[in-house]
Amino acid sequence: MKNIIEINNLKKSYGDFQAVKDVSFSVKKGEIFGFLGPNGAGKSTTINMLSTMIKPSSGDASINGFNVSKERDKVRESIGIIFQENTLDEKLTAYENLMLHCKLYGVEKSVREERINEVLDMVELSDKKENLVKTFSGGMKRRLEIARGLLHYPKVIFLDEPTVGLDPQTRDHIWSYILKLKEREGITVFLTTHYMDEAEFCDRIAIIDDGRIIALETPESLKNSLGGDIMEISTKDNDKALKIIKDKYNKNPKVKNGIISFNVLKGNEFLVDFVKDFEIPIDSVNLRRPTLNDVFLGLTGREIREESSSSKPQNKKGSRK
Repeated sequence: MKNIIEINNLKKSYGDFQAVKDVSFSVKKGEIFGFLGPNGAGKSTTINMLSTMIKPSSGDASINGFNVSKERDKVRESIGIIFQENTLDEKLTAYENLMLHCKLYGVEKSVREERINEVLDMVELSDKKENLVKTFSGGMKRRLEIARGLLHYPKVIFLDEPTVGLDPQTRDHIWSYILKLKEREGITVFLTTHYMDEAEFCDRIAIIDDGRIIALETPESLKNSLGGDIMEISTKDNDKALKIIKDKYNKNPKVKNGIISFNVLKGNEFLVDFVKDFEIPIDSVNLRRPTLNDVFLGLTGREIREESSSSKPQNKKGSRK
């Protein structure tokens, strides 16, 4: 499968501060590619370089075969961008917002009406075409932004936290549109999200921390890299339990909110003997498969949910997440 995004030794510095440090990776055509990282890791800086909003300090990148530094107009024609915050003009109707975008992106007059009707139908907003955007719910606005991003038939669409602040049902609907786009149009999706269930939709995920890519794999491979299942227990004496788990079972347990957790191979088999032989009374025990949040925690030392709780909508002019 052809790579539609190529990034080679990309760097961005602000004075002595290196926001992005020698990043290299590629994204395949038609792929849903997830980009995860703590606040300040370099996610937004990387995306802003790819979308031609800021220039790299060194290295190079291309989208759809066009260099992001030397062929900026061609790159912009090749991409659609849907940022975390609402960028619609709420004093205009849905139709007027889309027509304005057609004019800004040079969509030919002869096909504008057809394109507008097509994308509105795709996100099920045709009946709201003449309604003012200020009357829309959050989910309807997000769907309209997705429609707007597709008007000029981009090869790559950047989605920055596409469902942040939406209720679970609306999030599910948004994702049904995104997946439909992938199948119907073959569009490549470059996604940032802090919802780990959304990250599961990705074909591959890159995790960035301190300006560097520290992991890039499929969701399943990332979870398997943790080495088995996760055992979670609480006891009458967690301090003593920690010492036993380290010394007797050669594990590296972690403690959070009174729960001890550690990784085990063949968890179902391990569980039976562990509970039977453990020297301290166990109050509770749980065995589960790793999640992407566990992967994120293991690689960065932070939980993605903790990062999201303090995050704010990004500034499109080059702020970092």
